[in-house]
Amino acid sequence: MTDAATEPPERSLRHYPVPLFGMVMGMAGLTLAMHAGEAAYGMGSQISSLLYFATLLLFVMIAAGYVAKALKYPGAVVAEWSHPVRLSFFPAISISLLLLGTATLSRNEALAEGLWLVGMVLQFMLTIAVVSNWIGTRSFQHGMLNPAWFIPAVGNVIVPIAGVPLGYVEISWYFMSVGLIFWIVLLTLVINRLVFHDPLPGRLQPTLVILIAPPAVAFVAWLRLNGGEIDAFGRILINGAYLFTAIVLVQLPKILKLEFALSFWALSFPFAAATIASFRFAAVTGSETHKLFGGILLVALCLIIAALLVRTAKAALAGQICIPE
Repeated sequence: MTDAATEPPERSLRHYPVPLFGMVMGMAGLTLAMHAGEAAYGMGSQISSLLYFATLLLFVMIAAGYVAKALKYPGAVVAEWSHPVRLSFFPAISISLLLLGTATLSRNEALAEGLWLVGMVLQFMLTIAVVSNWIGTRSFQHGMLNPAWFIPAVGNVIVPIAGVPLGYVEISWYFMSVGLIFWIVLLTLVINRLVFHDPLPGRLQPTLVILIAPPAVAFVAWLRLNGGEIDAFGRILINGAYLFTAIVLVQLPKILKLEFALSFWALSFPFAAATIASFRFAAVTGSETHKLFGGILLVALCLIIAALLVRTAKAALAGQICIPE
């Protein structure tokens, strides 16, 4: 058998995984969280600007690799699409574009709108395609269900964050509605799976952290749609995010003992979403407590991203990334 570290580049390209876009989501989340932290603590924007360009470069590199795979090995892309777990990671591509559009908004509105429009259309198409696949002719077993199934729903609630300031209010309401509906449905299914069925496999244990993202992102989006005011529903969303954050923190020591896999990048974006939500709440209400929460989460997020980058680099050098499962 060929050793993974010495595997020919063309064969590695065949196994170039779509979950790599989760790295872009994490880095984009860190960029937005750092920008919110800089505003909250009266810092400059140098760090978030550096992170922004690094994330943009990362997206271009990962997207170029996946396009090359699609052109050379279209069957491998079809196989990923047919995979019950990796199917849910395809919307990470559109989510990455939406997050980059949001991060670009304060820098170049025309570019931000372009990124947002492409991401929004792709998100619409992928949501329909993924849900159609879920309810299609093949049946999924309980063991195939995991928190990564939230990714298509999370992508929808991201749309209003840049969509509202860009003037696409009604479109933003559509995506917010879709995201909230699927969040409620999938939350019920996922909790049922976690409580009444076998534990998640080791590689999928980090996806538990995704539970934080839907209510945290929805809070930020709701703030946009609600004219910047925090009402009762907004408070339910952010406190729901805090609940899942507390649950995840209890599980985190066990997760961190597992062997590294790309699924560990699931730790990044949800913590970024909770960080941003905390800073947004503090900015509107003047709550020093939420500002402190945001600061603590931002430090934790920076440590998480740093550890993920180091472990991903080590895994890549060891030839443990682009390999068959």
